[in-house]
Amino acid sequence: MKKYTDTGKKDTRSGFGAGLEELGKSNENVVALCADLTGSLKMDEFKANHPERFFQVGIAEANMMGIAAGLTIGGKIPFTGTFANFSTGRVYDQIRQSIAYSGKNVKICASHAGLTLGEDGATHQILEDIGLMKMLPGMTVINTCDYNQTKAATIAIAKHQGPVYLRFGRPKVANFTPEDQTFEIGKALKLIEGTDVTIIATGHLVWEAIQAAEKLNEQGISAEVIDIHTIKPLDEQAILTSVAKTGCVVTAEEHNILGGLGESVSRVLATNNPCPQEYIGTKDTFGESGTPEQLMEKYGLNAEAIVEAASKVMKRK
Repeated sequence: MKKYTDTGKKDTRSGFGAGLEELGKSNENVVALCADLTGSLKMDEFKANHPERFFQVGIAEANMMGIAAGLTIGGKIPFTGTFANFSTGRVYDQIRQSIAYSGKNVKICASHAGLTLGEDGATHQILEDIGLMKMLPGMTVINTCDYNQTKAATIAIAKHQGPVYLRFGRPKVANFTPEDQTFEIGKALKLIEGTDVTIIATGHLVWEAIQAAEKLNEQGISAEVIDIHTIKPLDEQAILTSVAKTGCVVTAEEHNILGGLGESVSRVLATNNPCPQEYIGTKDTFGESGTPEQLMEKYGLNAEAIVEAASKVMKRK
C-alpha cells in the first residue's frame, strides 16, 4: 500500500495565511477582512504588505459579512477571517440573506474549527458548522486536511465564482500532501487503494484515516482511503466507485455526525447503492476543555476508532 510521510507538523491556519499572501501578490481584487483576530488567522503578512486592501472591522462579525457582500458589487473578492464559531453560528442570518441568497462572491474563511481548538472549550468548538453551511443553496463547503492543502485551497477559491466556506484549524498537524499540488474544488482524492473497506475522511481526520489504513493492513485488511476536502459539491462518483468495490464504508470527520460529511455520504449511498456504513464523529454533543489529543481520544476521533469502525462495518457486509 502507498505510504505517506509527515514532512513536519504545521497548523492549517498558517496554510491559509500563506495562500492569502500569495493571492495578495497575484490578484489585486483580493481584499481581506478580519474580526479582531489577525494573528490567530495568520493574516498579518497580508495586512503588512497590502494595508490598503486589509480591513480590521473589530469584534463585529455580522458587520464584516455585510461589508464583504458590499465589496463584491465593486468587483472585489473579499476573504473574511475569524473563528469558525463566529464565521457561521454568530452570523448565519447575514450569510444567508446578504451573501448566499444573492450568490455574492465572498470567501468565508474559518479557523479554530472542531474539538482540536482544545482548551477554549465547548463555547468555541463548533461542531455543526459544516451542516449549517452546506444547507445554504449555492454555498461551496471545503474542509482541508493539512498546511499544503489549505494553502492550495485558499488560492483556488479566489478563482471560483460564488460564496465559499473554507474550514481549517488551530493545532499543528501532519503535513503530508504535495507542496506543489493543484487544488480542484469538488474532486475527491484517492490516497490509498483498497478492496475490503472504504474510509472516507475530511479535515484533520484524513491523516488519522491513513494511520488506520496502515494498522488495518498489518491485520491483512485492505482499506481504501479517500480524502473528501470538498463536502459540497460532493464527488459522488468517487464514493460510488469505491463502495462498489469494497461493499462498506466508514466516514470520519471532526464534526457532529448529524449534518456532516457522513450524512452527505449516506444520501448518496441510499439513493444509488445502499451498503453498511459506520460513522466517526461527535455524537450529538458539545465539546469540552482539554488538549486536542485528549479530546480526539475521548470523543473517538482517531486512528484507533477508525480501525474499530472498519472491523465492525466489514462484519455487516
